[in-house]
Amino acid sequence: MSNIRTYAIIGGTSGIGLALAHALAKRGDRLLIGGRSPENLAKALSALGPAASGRTVEITDRSSLDHFFAGVSELSGLFTPAASYRTGTFRDGNLETNEGLFEAKFWGQFRAVHAALPRLRADASVVLMSGAASARPVGAPAYAACNAALEGLARGLALELNPIRVNCLSPGTTDSELWRNRPDDVRGPAYDYWSKISLTQRPATVEEQAHAALFLLDNTNMTGSTLFCDGGYTMR
Repeated sequence: MSNIRTYAIIGGTSGIGLALAHALAKRGDRLLIGGRSPENLAKALSALGPAASGRTVEITDRSSLDHFFAGVSELSGLFTPAASYRTGTFRDGNLETNEGLFEAKFWGQFRAVHAALPRLRADASVVLMSGAASARPVGAPAYAACNAALEGLARGLALELNPIRVNCLSPGTTDSELWRNRPDDVRGPAYDYWSKISLTQRPATVEEQAHAALFLLDNTNMTGSTLFCDGGYTMR
């Protein structure tokens, strides 16, 4: 096996994924990052420097995932924070919206790990991403269920794929591009509400979430676990 470590991040062009990419590049690791937008991909690669390469990828499309991993020999780790979805209520919500949530967030990450599997080293680490609503729902039952399913998937994969390690990062509200691109009248109340219901009384930063993901990638005694980086939200 090569001593050079290469990590793949699907969703590595912005937010938590990009913050993790910067942390890995800073310590000398190689990167393969992916995202839907060619413009965002080019911008991220320019910022990351020569250690990074990238391809556009759609996590809901198996052929796109196969193309993303094509030609990759050995991966030391995989992080899969990419997902684009909407949430809704159960009683009055749109069924297609709730079904699409699972298609994008759960099945997307399921397919990503499956596509990456032939490239993962025996000592590789996989980090899925769920959300703290798995343990403390916020009023969108399908969203809570999807996050809980991802945490169950991490446990199941940890058993089947060992010695490859599989864990799940479960963040709370995070001050990322996703939220910053929303209108002030949406973002402001959401941040204020999170500040009231979390113990740290503020949203997390993308760097804090990336640090948690890096811990899961690196710690060789962690597998089948979910790490809640949620500011104590699930404690309230």
